[in-house]
Amino acid sequence: MNDPSEAIDVLSEATALNRDEELLRGSVLHFPDYGQVVMTGDLHGHRRNFGKIQTLCDLARSPARHVVIHELIHEEPEAYDAPDTSFEVLIEAAAWKCRFPDQVHFLMGNHELAQFTGHEIAKNGRVVTYEYERSVRQAFGPRGDDVNDAMKSFMQSFPLAARTQTGVFLSHSLPGPREIDVFDPGLFDRAPTAADFSEFGSAYLLVWGRYQRPENIERMSRIVGADFFICGHQPQEFGFAVLYDRMIILASDHNHGVCLPIDLSVKPQNVSDLTRRIKPLAAVE
Repeated sequence: MNDPSEAIDVLSEATALNRDEELLRGSVLHFPDYGQVVMTGDLHGHRRNFGKIQTLCDLARSPARHVVIHELIHEEPEAYDAPDTSFEVLIEAAAWKCRFPDQVHFLMGNHELAQFTGHEIAKNGRVVTYEYERSVRQAFGPRGDDVNDAMKSFMQSFPLAARTQTGVFLSHSLPGPREIDVFDPGLFDRAPTAADFSEFGSAYLLVWGRYQRPENIERMSRIVGADFFICGHQPQEFGFAVLYDRMIILASDHNHGVCLPIDLSVKPQNVSDLTRRIKPLAAVE
């Protein structure tokens, strides 16, 4: 989608749909007790895996299926000076939302938060937030800044978490052990503010958290009333990892990327009930 007006229209429509989500309460999506949700890991502009996720979900023929995608932007470029084209996947995801507004859902990741707040992220010698905006301006010419603004509004409209009625909590990450004491759980019951998005605000702590320990996972379990957590954020060379039998970390941004279809009507009794359903994206035709 190279036409800036078309891109802005799609992003604006998807932004409005995110804000009017029927499943959204406060900053959390609440899924029903029937059907399925497909949880993904970080995508980082991986176009082939995004296409495989769309194929697997087959939303047109599966009206009771939902999909959750997050961390769409900031791809690994083939060369240091190559443009970051992950914005194309972001726009495609927005268009998917427009086609299936009740089934396609987003969660905010730390890279989206950094992009719309202007918080710099450096990776492999590049300031990826700057390179992303530069690439958008290069692609859309005189209206590049308008497209960037529409993208920022779209990213800011992403919910912070999702939950099932069977005790599974979905988010990009969780606050780390050093941050959980200052994290405000009331964030989940309201729309986040600019202060929440700022450095060390509660939304920031949620999406940037790392190095989870059993005690802070247990504490989050009590806070949100969930038994298991499905997240991304932390790179996984082989697609996923399990922490302390309570937390699964997924990655969808490389050849070993995976996703996790979750039955919304069945309560998992242990983490194996979830991990046995993990789907390698390479296996999707």
